Amino acid sequence: MNKVLMVIVGIIVLTGCSSKYKSVEVTKSTELLIKSKPVVISGSADGSYEGKPYSGSGEATAQAVRSAFSRYTDNAVIVSQCNELACLQKHNSLSEGYYVVPQILHWEDRATEWSGIPDKIEVKVTVFNAATSKVIASTILNGSSKWATFGGDHPQDLLPEPVNNYVDSLY
Repeated sequence: MNKVLMVIVGIIVLTGCSSKYKSVEVTKSTELLIKSKPVVISGSADGSYEGKPYSGSGEATAQAVRSAFSRYTDNAVIVSQCNELACLQKHNSLSEGYYVVPQILHWEDRATEWSGIPDKIEVKVTVFNAATSKVIASTILNGSSKWATFGGDHPQDLLPEPVNNYVDSLY
């Protein structure tokens, strides 16, 4: 009986020690991206939850997207004053390459260490072909923090893994 109880407690502890991610494809990728082509990324409006805005969350999201694309090109830039395709085209016109528009749909920062309620994010990332303005791919990335955070995790800590995995899948 003690062994069964220990196994159950171990499973609960282990599942509480890892963040969870999933993605929902909005538009299936129509082409593989070409390495080294320029990527222009829009800023994103800051996320909020229950009326509380999270200052800097939009910048953190754009930076995570830029970091992921920088693994494939030396020319990945953020145009922070834009948050849509038309603005990107106006401020940083490309004849080839890609425009990327990240959008925070949900941003929830919780005191997980004492409440047991995880931090959550939901970010939509849309990639456009710069030459045609057509959507190449679009997805919604979801993440929730591990239960055992020990006070150090925040929603922005949930960004790198799903964003990197998504960008990897585009090349």
